Amino acid sequence: MSAAEPTTLNTEDNDAPTVSVVIIGRNEGERLLRCILSVRAMAGMDGKIELIYVDSASTDGSARLASEAGAQVFEIDSATPTAALGRNAGWRAARAEFVLFLDGDTILHPDFLHRALAAITVDPTIAAVWGHRREIDCDRSVYNRVLDLDWIYAPGFVKYCGGDVLMRRSALLLVEGYDAALIAGEEPELCRRLRSQGYQILHMDAPMTGHDLAMYRMSQYLKRALRAGHAYAEVSRRFRDTPDPFWAAERRRNLLRGGFWSLTLITAVLCSFLVRSVLPVGAWTGFLLLLSARTAWLARWKSQSVGTLLLYGIHSHLQQVPIMIGQLRYARDASSGTKRQLIDYKGQKG
Repeated sequence: MSAAEPTTLNTEDNDAPTVSVVIIGRNEGERLLRCILSVRAMAGMDGKIELIYVDSASTDGSARLASEAGAQVFEIDSATPTAALGRNAGWRAARAEFVLFLDGDTILHPDFLHRALAAITVDPTIAAVWGHRREIDCDRSVYNRVLDLDWIYAPGFVKYCGGDVLMRRSALLLVEGYDAALIAGEEPELCRRLRSQGYQILHMDAPMTGHDLAMYRMSQYLKRALRAGHAYAEVSRRFRDTPDPFWAAERRRNLLRGGFWSLTLITAVLCSFLVRSVLPVGAWTGFLLLLSARTAWLARWKSQSVGTLLLYGIHSHLQQVPIMIGQLRYARDASSGTKRQLIDYKGQKG
């Protein structure tokens, strides 16, 4: 089935499900089946959901697998299938007022939807509710272990959400959904437009999904950071001349930090070469570790593991360089009129 066209919500449909669950994926294989089974295991939701899977040009039979598992399947027909395209196709085909978006590499916590519905139904100003996403395989790689902490946010009303989230379909209809032109940063950009309409985004202090980052190589880590830089640059550019210049401060901060670490490392290496001593590079490394230790201390509420926190601190500083490069690449592409394709840091999975 091809991608769905925009529709309006039929409030007269007495048979409409309580929630439409929209799963997007590309070559997720058995992980997709695991995600679908976790949806089937939701507490207190028997017979009250419809399940929609939107496939982005998979070559591993994911669409067939989802259909056999009982999902209504849509396939994106696009040269550049993106998460935004997939989610738009899903919510436009949905019949329920509340739409739960999931990535195909996640496992839904059985109690999340019940808790999220309790929060969103009592306050009509809440457009989106999300909880804690955590990595399920932290021991497989240092990248999984460290980036797990990136998912941890303080609860309360926030500026944006991630990909796993419960949303009001009527709010999505009002702002015309995700921006399909974006290859990254589509969720924060959508939330910025929702907030401009008076809606709020709630982050619950409750488990939501387990995620399978499947990151085992430095090349994946660098691509993920480049993707983040692209998102910062493109999304902030859209709102730079508005009363709420979204991500403008984060964009400038990254350029300063990325430039600092790049230039100081180059300087330290040159000085070490000129004086034939490792002291300048050693001093640079010591300064990095000192700042990383400070960051680890400030993030101690995220983990009880000192080692993980220290690695997280180093990651927090050094990732600024590839993120900065992602921003600069976007600026170069924009000036030349080049449209960058999907930045896929996970690649094909079996």
